[in-house]
Amino acid sequence: MTAPGQTAGLSVFTDPLIEELSIDRSAISLSYLIGTLAGAAAQPLIGRASDRWDVRKVIIGIGLCFAAVLFALSFVTEVLGLTAGFVGVRMAGQGALSLAVTTAVARSVTHRRGLALGISAAIGSAGISLAPIGMERLVSIFGMDATWRLQAVAVLVIVTVAALLIRPACPASGSPSEQVSDGWTVREARRTGMFWLIAAAVSTTSMLGTGLMFHQIAVLGEQGLSSFEAAANFLPQTVTALLATLLVGSLIDRQDPRIFVVTGMAAMASALLFLPLASPGWTAVMYGLILGVAGGTLRGMEAAAFARYYGVAHIGAIRGLATLMSLAASAVGPYLLALGAELTGGFALPSAAVSALPIGVIVAAFIVKPPQRSLR
Repeated sequence: MTAPGQTAGLSVFTDPLIEELSIDRSAISLSYLIGTLAGAAAQPLIGRASDRWDVRKVIIGIGLCFAAVLFALSFVTEVLGLTAGFVGVRMAGQGALSLAVTTAVARSVTHRRGLALGISAAIGSAGISLAPIGMERLVSIFGMDATWRLQAVAVLVIVTVAALLIRPACPASGSPSEQVSDGWTVREARRTGMFWLIAAAVSTTSMLGTGLMFHQIAVLGEQGLSSFEAAANFLPQTVTALLATLLVGSLIDRQDPRIFVVTGMAAMASALLFLPLASPGWTAVMYGLILGVAGGTLRGMEAAAFARYYGVAHIGAIRGLATLMSLAASAVGPYLLALGAELTGGFALPSAAVSALPIGVIVAAFIVKPPQRSLR
C-alpha cells in the first residue's frame, strides 16, 4: 500500500501530468525534488514515534493522512498544488508507512529476523513493482483523477485493517542477552562508519533507482519501447527484486552485510551502464532484471543490518535518520537525470556518468569495519 507514494507508482502519472498541467520534465522533477525533501524531514520524528507509541496507532494515523493526500491530488490543477501533493505522498507513503511497518517487524521478530524482514520486503516490493501496470490501465481507462481517488480508498481500507491485525509488542521485547546489545542510540550509531556505509548504499540506490523509475516511460521510450512496454518492464524488475530480497533475507542473519552492499552497488552500476544497450526484446528485459537485483538486494539488507549492528531498542530512530537521507537522495535523482537529459539530449550519457556513485560505495565497503561498542 505504499505504492501510490513510491516512485514506481508515481511514474505512471509523470507524462500525463506534464501534458495536463502544461509543464516540462524539469519542472515536474523539481516539484518532485521539493516535495520529497520536505517529506523526508519528518522521518526521524516518525521513527521516534514508532519507538515510543503503539505502532498500530502510528500506522493507522499514517494511513489516514496518506489517503487524504491522495484524494486531494485528484483536484490539483497547477504545479504548486502538485508539489504539496508530492510532499504528502512522499512523507506518508514512501517514507513513514514503509518505516513504521518495517520497524514493527524488526521489533516483533527475534529469531531469524533477517528472513522475516526479507519476506515482508519481498512481498512489499513485488506489490510496488506490479502496481504501475494496473495503474497505467486505470489512468488510460478512467483518467488520473479517478485513479487518485481509487488509490485513496484502497489505502484507507487496507492499511487500517492490516494495522488492526498487528499484535501489540513491548518495545523492549527479547531475551536478557539481546537487551544488552540493544542499547545503541541514534547518536551512538551515527558515530560509526557502518551506519554511514549502509545509509550511503541505500541512499545511492534510492537516488539512482528513483531517477530511472520516475522517468521510466521516457527512458525506455528513448530506447524504442512503447509506453505500455516501458511500464511492463517493472515485471522483470519485480522478479529479480523478489528473488534477491528473499535470498538476502535468508542469508543476512549468518553473513556479513557488507557482502550485500557490494552486490547491490555492483548491480546498480551495471544497470546504469547497460541502459544504452536496452531495446525492445530481451535486452530491455535484461536491463529490468539487473535493476531489480539492485533494489531487492538493498531492501533485504537494510533493516536487518541496522538491527544486527545496533539492536532494536532505538531502531525506529536509527532507521528514521537513514530514511531521511534516503528520501532526500531520491528527491535529487529524477531532477538530476532530467537535467542531464536536457543538457546531453538523452538519458544514456547521464546514466553512465552517475554509475561512479555506486562504484564509490563499493570501495568504501572494503574499508569500513563493523562497529564496536565500548563497555560503560
